Amino acid sequence: MENTELPLTAFTNPFGTNQEQILALSKKVFEQVFDMLGSAASRAPLPSSLPDFDSLTLFPDTALGENRILENLQLAMDSAMNPGLPGYIGHMDSLPATFSILGEFASSALNNNMLSLEMAPFFARLETLLTREFATLFELGELAGGVMTSGGSLANLEALAVARNYFFESLEKGIINLSSKPVIFASEVAHASLEKASMLLGLGTKAVVKVATNANSQMDTQDLKVKLENSLKQGEYPFCIVATAGTTTTGSIDPIAQIAQIAQEYKLWLHVDAAYGGAIMLSPLHQNKLAGIEHANSITFNPQKWLYVAKTCAMVLFKNFGLLEKTFRVGAPYMADTKGFTNLGELGVQGTRHAEVLKLWLTLQHIGREGYTGLINRSFELTNYFVEQVKARPYLKLAGECDSNLICFRAEPEWLMVEKWDEWNSRLQQHLLQNHFFLSLPLYRGQRWLRAVLLNPYTDEKTLDKLFSLIAGFSKEQDLNP
Repeated sequence: MENTELPLTAFTNPFGTNQEQILALSKKVFEQVFDMLGSAASRAPLPSSLPDFDSLTLFPDTALGENRILENLQLAMDSAMNPGLPGYIGHMDSLPATFSILGEFASSALNNNMLSLEMAPFFARLETLLTREFATLFELGELAGGVMTSGGSLANLEALAVARNYFFESLEKGIINLSSKPVIFASEVAHASLEKASMLLGLGTKAVVKVATNANSQMDTQDLKVKLENSLKQGEYPFCIVATAGTTTTGSIDPIAQIAQIAQEYKLWLHVDAAYGGAIMLSPLHQNKLAGIEHANSITFNPQKWLYVAKTCAMVLFKNFGLLEKTFRVGAPYMADTKGFTNLGELGVQGTRHAEVLKLWLTLQHIGREGYTGLINRSFELTNYFVEQVKARPYLKLAGECDSNLICFRAEPEWLMVEKWDEWNSRLQQHLLQNHFFLSLPLYRGQRWLRAVLLNPYTDEKTLDKLFSLIAGFSKEQDLNP
């Protein structure tokens, strides 16, 4: 290749003639990245300021020098959120495991396409085996399997699409001529991706019937039955119930076993959105929280959360993998014969797809089941410690009992008028942020609450002691200066 306009390191020469230069450049990038990760505890959770975007070079006419590009890389890292900080406990953004970072690098270098077997001969087979392994973890049975997706929203979309196509035979003919309106049932705090999926499937967002929840944000099964009966009386066609294992705001887990019984009684599809809470299956001590998940027809699970795999890494699993082929597959005749192996691009929402299975596989090997069990059990220990600290302070209130490692709480200072409590909690969040703690501030039950997600392996009791010391100091200062 002769192109004098290209820098020497633009590509890795397959004959190895620029290997030395490529390795030198790669070393600089790796040093920058791992220096950033290794100093996470000393950096703020969010950048204090952002660069002037109008001054950024976006698409230069001629190649920039490597030093300039490395400076831009550093600028990007300095302007990013910092999930490695032990005080970053505001969202379900985990510190990425080392081999998920290295696996992402390797899979990007290989650049295989998960669209077909011939374009990803090893990874396509590996993904099939690993999704079966997770289906076994959830006790879905011998016929189970699945596909990986780039996020839980796509997994939920595919699960509902399969359920819709199965019930209404709509793979080819669609749903235009249905005499009854298809409806889905999910709790009022279920993930917004369900409504997006319903919209994309031609059902509309209002086809998701919102079921009431109890004081702990778990689906009220009595209200579910009432709404099912009302739907039938109105001439609608209920076809799916979605149970959530780990709601976004409170980490709550619906009573899956009871919901499964109702789904069987009404002959409905049961989908479990276990994007977050599914990891609890790796803890024998706590997996009873997911009792009944084995009855699911489909499950969404995101290793990118509690399994510490770098984004994106998610999957959708089916109790009967054959239904996925029967009700969702769209063939790709331009691909080579695979002798009985179905191309994954024919079975998923996505065609071209990154080989995310590599970083998942390497991370599972590096941490192991026992390692994950310890991480999850430790998260629950810290959750109990956190809850104790909240309960020890009369001006703090929990949103409900904790099913996972999410704690939703808020301050309700008695010396302040009720209508000012939201503002007080907002100022508390900013105070914590200035002291290297980030808790999110979701709107829940019409009020502002603080949310902590205890994912980081380096968040410990000392970290939480410092957090509550800051809360106490802020409270005392505000009490003296209301």
